[in-house]
Amino acid sequence: MSRFKSDFLRTLDERGFIHQISDEAGLDELFAKETVTAYIGFDPTAPSLHAGGLIQIMMLHWMQKTGHQPISLMGGGTGMVGDPSFKDEARQLMTVDTIESNIASIKRVFSNYLDYDAATAPALMINNGDWLREINYLEFLRDVGRHFSVNRMLSFDSVKTRLDREQSLSFLEFNYMILQAYDFVELNKRTGCRLQMGGSDQWGNIINGIDLGHRMGTPQLYALTSPLLTTSSGAKMGKSMNGAVWLNPDMLSAYDFWQYWRNTEDADVSRFLKLYTTLPMDEIARLSALGGSEINEVKKILATEITAMLHGRENAEQAAETARKTFEEGALADNLPSIEVPKSELEAGLGLLSLIVRAGLAASNGEARRHVQGGAVKINDQSMSDERQVIGAGEVTADGVIKLSLGKKKHILVRPV
Repeated sequence: MSRFKSDFLRTLDERGFIHQISDEAGLDELFAKETVTAYIGFDPTAPSLHAGGLIQIMMLHWMQKTGHQPISLMGGGTGMVGDPSFKDEARQLMTVDTIESNIASIKRVFSNYLDYDAATAPALMINNGDWLREINYLEFLRDVGRHFSVNRMLSFDSVKTRLDREQSLSFLEFNYMILQAYDFVELNKRTGCRLQMGGSDQWGNIINGIDLGHRMGTPQLYALTSPLLTTSSGAKMGKSMNGAVWLNPDMLSAYDFWQYWRNTEDADVSRFLKLYTTLPMDEIARLSALGGSEINEVKKILATEITAMLHGRENAEQAAETARKTFEEGALADNLPSIEVPKSELEAGLGLLSLIVRAGLAASNGEARRHVQGGAVKINDQSMSDERQVIGAGEVTADGVIKLSLGKKKHILVRPV
């Protein structure tokens, strides 16, 4: 029996999204009696969010699903400063053009999860640059800055860990929490927003916003954070052997995205079904009870459901079919990831190690060499044991490609052009 009476908090609770809430009873009451507007902020530090941010996007998705209004707040203003929370060093500063370009790129993902054209409670996409870039510094110090105690700001874990390690924290970064707090107050003024959500590392920043709202006369504001997720083996969510698991399709294909979730550790399957899919809880319970070799079938369902939300059902099923053909039939599927190599280079001969690096299967020749020495590399399904092997036009198959494989699950087609 859930401790919550509102659909939204009950859904979040049973699916494992809740880490902390500032006033459980008050927020539950609010959600039970009215349409609530809530936001999560996304800083545009890259042209795409990665899979680590999916938990936040899913929280907004469930908000709208249960009849409330989500705001995806883009950090067009805060992105000029960079969030210092729990970072070892300052982020590289970005130009306004880079920030705007990143925001335009990131936006494309959200419409797969949120309905910005809904007849009731449509999702809102707002950019905090709309108000932060217009601020008059002296007025801001007088009207907002006076409400902040430096002593208290220094006590926050996100700041303290940096100072305890005697790492520099610039005045610019120190201002970030003031700007984020002000966002909450501004959004309340503009949209009636009452709740800010985020990862558990944002707790101090969100509480700051609630305190500032209290001092500046807003209604009661609320905080809700999700747990910071790692995989069962301690790996950071959203990171794979080849780097970040990007959400934008031009940065990571539907097939590679599907593969990331297909490779989920056994111990994480049930948790990820709850967090990252919209499958009903009784179906998740049924799938979670399966064990032995059946767990691999459940992982395929997990991968397909998550990929379908982001890339569309057709692309997800195509990715699953490509994987099935490649792994179960040993066939060459046309829609495997591929790279193009000039025919002239193949005719001259390409070193195996440099081809592995070029295909993105290793970051360096040294790493590629270790893969070869470990027996993990195949060309056209034949094991390669000689790191000095030269790959040439003779390896091009009747299908007009060379199949380069790393282990059982990573395959790249090399296409001569």
